[in-house]
Amino acid sequence: QVQLVDTGGGLVQAGGSLRLSCAASGRTLSSYIMAWFRQAPGKEREFVVAISRSGGSTSYADSVKGRFTISRDNAKNTVYLQMNSLKPEDTAVYYCAAGLRLYIPIQRAGYDYWGQGTQVTVSS
Repeated sequence: QVQLVDTGGGLVQAGGSLRLSCAASGRTLSSYIMAWFRQAPGKEREFVVAISRSGGSTSYADSVKGRFTISRDNAKNTVYLQMNSLKPEDTAVYYCAAGLRLYIPIQRAGYDYWGQGTQVTVSS
């Protein structure tokens, strides 16, 4: 089992940047496919991006392609989400997730462990 702690959220103006971190403990991060999801008020939790165990493959939601970058440092047991050119519609609670599937899932049900979430607010 792995425990995940999401940090790095905050308030930023449109066009700005933030970097989220997800620190894992309890089991080595390299065992898991890692992802970020987000949930805006009144909306379903949606897939943002995922990365394979080695970091060699990624999958992005169309809404964030070219603006967000996921990376992982297995030696530090940490996953990162660099968010650039932020828009007000990116405002949400962001959650990291860890999954044991053999492929990269984009559905919420494909992940087994979740962080507590970190709030990102983008002002216009």
